[in-house]
Amino acid sequence: MSPFCPDSMINIIQEHNLTPDAARAAAEQVAQKLAREFDLACQWQGDVLRFERSGIEGALTLLPQQAQMQIKLGMMYGMFAPAIQSKVAEKMRKVFAGA
Repeated sequence: MSPFCPDSMINIIQEHNLTPDAARAAAEQVAQKLAREFDLACQWQGDVLRFERSGIEGALTLLPQQAQMQIKLGMMYGMFAPAIQSKVAEKMRKVFAGA
């Protein structure tokens, strides 16, 4: 049995008009915020920034004109999924769309 429940999946797609280097810098800002708040380890694999810790795992994938975030939350964090999604979506909007 997986420690992640299907109701605790977060998927966020954020459009952007950034250059690849600027998009990577924006992704780093999002990752730093997540790392601080949830004590996550982050690592780039090509254009995918993977992050994890016990109970949380995910990836931020950079595409031309789009950033895609997928987060899987374990049971302990699952109840906070709406709040986590809201915070992450807001941060992505700010750094990728320049809001």
